[in-house]
Amino acid sequence: MLTLDKVYHAQYVLKDILRDTEVLRSHVLSSITDCELYLKPENLQRTGSFKVRGAYYKISQLSEEEKKKGVIACSAGNHAQGVAIASKKFGINAKICMPSGAPISKVEATKGYGAEVILVPGVYDDAHNEAERLKEQYGYTFIHPFDDENVIAGQGTIGLEILNQLSDVDIIVVPIGGGGLISGVAYAVKSLNPKVKVYGVQSAGAPSMVNSIHDGKIETLASVSTIADGIAVKCPGNLTYELCSKYVDDVVSVTDDQVATAILTLIEKQKMIAEGAGAVSLAALMFNKIPDYKGKKVCCVISGGNIDVTILSRVIDRGLLTSGRCCNITVELMNRPGQLVDILSIVSKCGANITGVVHERSSEGSDINGCYVHLDIETRNFEHIKEIKNELKANGYKIL
Repeated sequence: MLTLDKVYHAQYVLKDILRDTEVLRSHVLSSITDCELYLKPENLQRTGSFKVRGAYYKISQLSEEEKKKGVIACSAGNHAQGVAIASKKFGINAKICMPSGAPISKVEATKGYGAEVILVPGVYDDAHNEAERLKEQYGYTFIHPFDDENVIAGQGTIGLEILNQLSDVDIIVVPIGGGGLISGVAYAVKSLNPKVKVYGVQSAGAPSMVNSIHDGKIETLASVSTIADGIAVKCPGNLTYELCSKYVDDVVSVTDDQVATAILTLIEKQKMIAEGAGAVSLAALMFNKIPDYKGKKVCCVISGGNIDVTILSRVIDRGLLTSGRCCNITVELMNRPGQLVDILSIVSKCGANITGVVHERSSEGSDINGCYVHLDIETRNFEHIKEIKNELKANGYKIL
């Protein structure tokens, strides 16, 4: 059974492998979220994620016979790296089943730690099924990414650290995929200080724990779709569901656009890189998903930072759009000399930066002298966009 002693034992075992991730006070994010906000930066952990905690502790507790069999795991990427680095430390052969759509950076990092990667078509749950099949066929020792007491105990060390580093914390906000992280954190925190509120956050495109907790039974999603690949899980674990039901105050969800905005905010305001799964906790605060948090002392667990650079580029672009930092405006005009110069002058006077201009003839059915100008513009916020549009309209231009 999961016990507080086991979590403390995990803390002892992990002391030589973990990187110290002190909670960080963020004054700028505090002003954005209207609370006293602290970040627990597990994205700075070894392997770039909290997952090394549970994987390492689980593997450290295997018997010699289990180690000789070799281990197999399934992962969207972060657990894979934790299993790989722990297996290398203990001299164990490791095979990891990963979904074929896993970010290349996570796949290559896992290989770099010495594990064999088996790419499986589909999502995390498909990789899990393949790992179970290989376990039965070859007798490997299975290292579950979340539904295991030792894995949960390892993740629970984060809860111990937060209480030690921020003893008067009011609320802890934690990302959820299968539920291993929040199960360990909530169990440890509630065992030591039941007054602390613990909230979980999932992606709206993969709300398996949200649905299960709110409906009072474990539910499996037909499909998942989210930029937060680290928490794209169709079904929570039996153990994690039980622990979340007992110790977690509530579970909420955020959209991909909200996650993209949180990632961009962390980059710009905190100089910190987080993957989608790691940024959902901040997104929940930024978009008022957590109850009664304003004015409180809140700690967000930034669970990982292993985001592929190509995905990061797309996320930044999306985050700029959803936060009003850029926009696309199409203006209809007559094909007369000087109009394009006039439009660019108006945008410039409004203090915006034009990054792209596309001029094209009008389509069939419109005025024979008509044309369109598509403008890509860097802006400050949505009010700035409104100001530009109003100024163009005031000068007689039609915005489509």
